[in-house]
Amino acid sequence: MDVTIGRSALAGTAAAPPSKSYTHRAVLAAGYADTATVRDALVSADTKATMAAVEAFGGTVERDADAGTAALDIEGFDGSPAVPDDVIDCENSGTTMRLVTAAAALADGTSVLTGDSSLRSRPQGPLLDAVGQLGGEAESTRGNGQAPLVVRGPVSGGTVSLPGDVSSQFVTALLMAGAVTEDGVEVDLTTELKSAPYVDITIELLDDFGVDAERTDDGFAVSGGQSYRPDSGTYAVPGDFSSISYLVAAGVLAAEPGESVTVEGARPSAQGDTAIVDIVERMGGDVTWDRESGELLARRSELSGVEVDVGDTPDLLPTIAVLGAVADGETRIVNCEHVRYKETDRVRVMAESLTEMGAAVEEYEDELVIKGGESDLHGADLSSRGDHRIAMAFAVLGLVADDVSISGAEHVDVSFPGFFETLADLGADVSR
Repeated sequence: MDVTIGRSALAGTAAAPPSKSYTHRAVLAAGYADTATVRDALVSADTKATMAAVEAFGGTVERDADAGTAALDIEGFDGSPAVPDDVIDCENSGTTMRLVTAAAALADGTSVLTGDSSLRSRPQGPLLDAVGQLGGEAESTRGNGQAPLVVRGPVSGGTVSLPGDVSSQFVTALLMAGAVTEDGVEVDLTTELKSAPYVDITIELLDDFGVDAERTDDGFAVSGGQSYRPDSGTYAVPGDFSSISYLVAAGVLAAEPGESVTVEGARPSAQGDTAIVDIVERMGGDVTWDRESGELLARRSELSGVEVDVGDTPDLLPTIAVLGAVADGETRIVNCEHVRYKETDRVRVMAESLTEMGAAVEEYEDELVIKGGESDLHGADLSSRGDHRIAMAFAVLGLVADDVSISGAEHVDVSFPGFFETLADLGADVSR
């Protein structure tokens, strides 16, 4: 699908979509349980892959909507995943593949996991090594640490050494699976943990499901023999601040003078991407966040460049880069090498596409520098590169440039189904 965004002035209220990160974890946690209901879940391309994996392991997932927000009634596999009857297709979802790899290591037999071409290029090697350290077998069919993967279990727990600078999802996967092993799992990190707030999300969610996990001097640990049981059998997913970041950016760039873009459902949680509020404020953005009510207002503002470390908030890089392209002065995004290993190399894609739009950009291995004061932005025909966050970031930039056309725009369904409808409802000039 091709979508063109024209210069626009926005006003109005939008609901934050449910968190993709929390939904993935909640769906699998409910799978580890006997039975549970997940309310306010995000039903998207990525989370459907995790739902399908739960069913592949012997659970069932019933939902009351095919996209957007839904209640999920899940009959789980109660800590003992069955050997799947078929290959588990994780589609484009890296979170699904990492979480499901650890779950597969609990099954008494062999599981095969694959995904689309993008997912088959993403690193899985450290997690495969970890499964081996726990007594299971896990290998890449191509011997390069990438999917397709073959996983053989069962594992009973133990201690693993794992780098922390490739993906925090490896830690999440091991903690979630470790809780139902006999001996539990201790994860000792050999390098600094990147994207640490995502593990905080996991620990918060595990606690909500009645599972204890903790930080240690060297990493994280979870004791074995635990059961997943949310209070009253129900868990509610909070709003997604990764997605909220695009609405906040749209407000500070394109709200009608004297009006605001208001986001509902922006309640505090362990999400690291709540940092977008502080980042926008540091750039001079006029934002007001009522944490108690979960209401966030963004008004059109004159922005100035700042330095932002995205070591813990990799998903914010596209949003920050777009804001930097409009801001006066220099925006320097640092500690971002790990952002190259997402659905696409987001550092390079943002550098190339912003340059195509007339922005002054410098790309380094671990930094992206945008010189907004030297930029002369204009419209362009851009590709999402199959990446939902790239598509949404450039849609926001289209609000203040002349006709930004995005091919592959349908990939927003990965995390924010209805994104373009939301922009249109706020007054954006959106054509398909």
